Amino acid sequence: MLGQSISRNSLLLGLFAAFTSAIIASTYLGSRDQIKANIRAAEEKALLQIISEDRHDNSMLDNTVATDNVELLGLRESKDIYLATQDGQFVGAIIPATSREGYTGDIDLIVGVNRDGSIAGVRVLSHRETPGLGDAVERKKSDWVDSFIGKSLNNPQPAQWGVTKDGGVFDTFTGATITPRAVTGAVYKALQYFDQNRDHLIASAEKEISGDE
Repeated sequence: MLGQSISRNSLLLGLFAAFTSAIIASTYLGSRDQIKANIRAAEEKALLQIISEDRHDNSMLDNTVATDNVELLGLRESKDIYLATQDGQFVGAIIPATSREGYTGDIDLIVGVNRDGSIAGVRVLSHRETPGLGDAVERKKSDWVDSFIGKSLNNPQPAQWGVTKDGGVFDTFTGATITPRAVTGAVYKALQYFDQNRDHLIASAEKEISGDE
């Protein structure tokens, strides 16, 4: 009798486990598409903060070029450059970059660059900088990153592309110099990358829209 009871309980537990797994799998499959849609919406929202919807008519998420550049962008893995076009013409690119010179680690950001080489906007995506000090690089904490808008490789001149403590034109934060210095350097290098790859990015964007082989 004891053996039959154990066998019956084992069978019931097995059936319960199978039933539970089926429910979990069904829930996952049912929500997977929604999760992907939510992630895509969040990514698109971040891109639109830099190149607004009225400036382009393509889906930047679907018009990309991969890069794993380390020298100028500091990337630790391959990432996408997002390309914006309007009426089939290149408008700008949103370039990923990583500064490895943060106070407490890597600082990941994206830099929007207009066709003419000027900055459309900058957003810091992730960092581990000190709360209340270095985290002022976040747009939700301060508008410091907006000081890059409209700047280019020669505006200001290269010698002034730095923080004020180093003789540059970009402000630092009270009690924090390393973090803004790291971000400023990464933004400048992203501009250099765009300058060196401008023709390729324009051709890639406009080829994608025209459908040329």
